Amino acid sequence: MNKSKIFLRVIILLCVIYFIGSYIVTTTKNESNLIHNGSSTRNIGKEGKIINDKDKQDIAQDTNQYSDIDSVTLDNTVSDKGYVNPEGMTVMERYLLPEGYERVKVEEGSFAEFLRHQKLKPYGQKALYYDGREKPSKGKYDGVLDVDIGNRDLHQCADAIMLPRAEYLYSKGTFEDIAFNFVSGFRAQYSKWMEGYRIKVDGNDVKYYKAAGPSNTYSDFRKYMDVVMAYASTLSLEKELKPVDINDMEIGDVFIVGGSPGHAVIVMDMAISQDNKKIFLLAQSYMPAQQTQILINPMDENLSPWYSLEGKNKLITPEWTFELNQLRRFDS
Repeated sequence: MNKSKIFLRVIILLCVIYFIGSYIVTTTKNESNLIHNGSSTRNIGKEGKIINDKDKQDIAQDTNQYSDIDSVTLDNTVSDKGYVNPEGMTVMERYLLPEGYERVKVEEGSFAEFLRHQKLKPYGQKALYYDGREKPSKGKYDGVLDVDIGNRDLHQCADAIMLPRAEYLYSKGTFEDIAFNFVSGFRAQYSKWMEGYRIKVDGNDVKYYKAAGPSNTYSDFRKYMDVVMAYASTLSLEKELKPVDINDMEIGDVFIVGGSPGHAVIVMDMAISQDNKKIFLLAQSYMPAQQTQILINPMDENLSPWYSLEGKNKLITPEWTFELNQLRRFDS
């Protein structure tokens, strides 16, 4: 074999090695990006609920892609309108009332009172995603609840409603009332968890098994809620809540659309005028998991963050639009 043929074969072999190497590098990089952006293959349970070890859909960039609003930009902050006390550290202390309004009366020890006194982060601090990144506030939210969401992609929209509801019941000692449905239909009861039972999930086959001694520490309670947040969603929560007429709205009621994705926001506080006009504050989490926020009102920046539905046929929030018949309430 002459030297020219040998040289040609060497060149061909080197080209083949180069292309194979390039393909491996590109494929590896693409797979890494897919995993980082939450687009890797998942096991999906009933009605689209994610049930693998990542628990929830991980959306790397927070966008308005699920909203009927293309974009919302408010040039003025709420504090310019005089409805914010930056020194206030609870919902009630922070958010002042427009002239002519007074807060609706609530029963002592009620869920409404619990929400109204939720602690807030210092004014101006951003909501954090579960991975520590900050969520931009402009056009989205005014304040942030001081809530520990952990470092997993769990605390999304329905979870930001189930967690304070469960924490309220936990604070009252009514442990038997702490229970939520998974998307599969399984009823996860905290009373069973307290007895040392844990929950095994195999697709839509879910069951209790004995794994520990009795315990009722807050740490164990939060582990129970992590499981709930992994396997419940707007799909299951919407079915648990009962419909409420928009004219009968109360603190603690929820605007919710069950879906994959769906969305939900909770009424955190309410006030009423002498001529019986209602205004209210809304809070949400979103995707990916993030701390709960008090929402800005894109429908009326002069009233924001308070909302009013006078003359409105929809509830428009910064990242979702709800129909007025999508209001729901916990049974008790």
